This record gives sequence, structure tokens and C-alpha cells, in this order.
Amino acid sequence: MTNRTKLIIIGFITGILNGMFGAGGGTIIVPFMVFLLGIEDHKAHATAISIILPLTILSSIIYIKNGVFNLPITLNITLGSVIGGLLGALVLNKVPIKYLRKIFGIIMLIASARIWIIK
Repeated sequence: MTNRTKLIIIGFITGILNGMFGAGGGTIIVPFMVFLLGIEDHKAHATAISIILPLTILSSIIYIKNGVFNLPITLNITLGSVIGGLLGALVLNKVPIKYLRKIFGIIMLIASARIWIIK
């Protein structure tokens, strides 16, 4: 299987998960790029962020069109996310890979536990 085919399959899976659950960008793309494609962790995280933008725009258009959208919540969380995203982007290359993987893994475990606990 060529690298291009792998990338398209990863993108397809990510698109489906993002459209259905609002997730998939970092949770799917980063591990696939690191472990399947051998891309360096910092580049995988930065690339995932770039990929999330078009996914988010497309999904948002569909959610807004279908009336599944809350503008006040969106605006308030966006404010915090922009500030946090700026800080995270500035810090990313300063975090050693061994810590980056541990932090990412802990976040993934917490997210997984929350999903299983929610009834």
C-alpha cells in the first residue's frame, strides 16, 4: 500500500469520526501518523491541527444547517480555545517527545474513561 493510499484512508476514517463525534483530528491522525507513517511526534501534532480546520468548517456548516449549534457556547469556548491554542503552539516544540507522548496518552485515557463512565 502506498503512503498516499494510507494518507487517504487515515483522512477518510478521521473525517467520519469528526463528522459523527466532533473528534478524530488529534485522536486518530496523530497516532496514525506517528506509528503507521513514522512521522516525528511534533510534526504529527502540528499537522493534525492543520487538518482539523477544514474538517471543523465542513462539519460546522452541516451542524448549523441542521440546527444543531449553540452560538453563545461556541463563542465563549472559542475565546478560550484561541488563547490556549496560541499557547500550545508556542510550547509544542519545547516539550520533549517522551513527555509529549505521555501527556497525549493521559489525555486520551481520560477521554476514554469519560466516554465509558457517561451513561
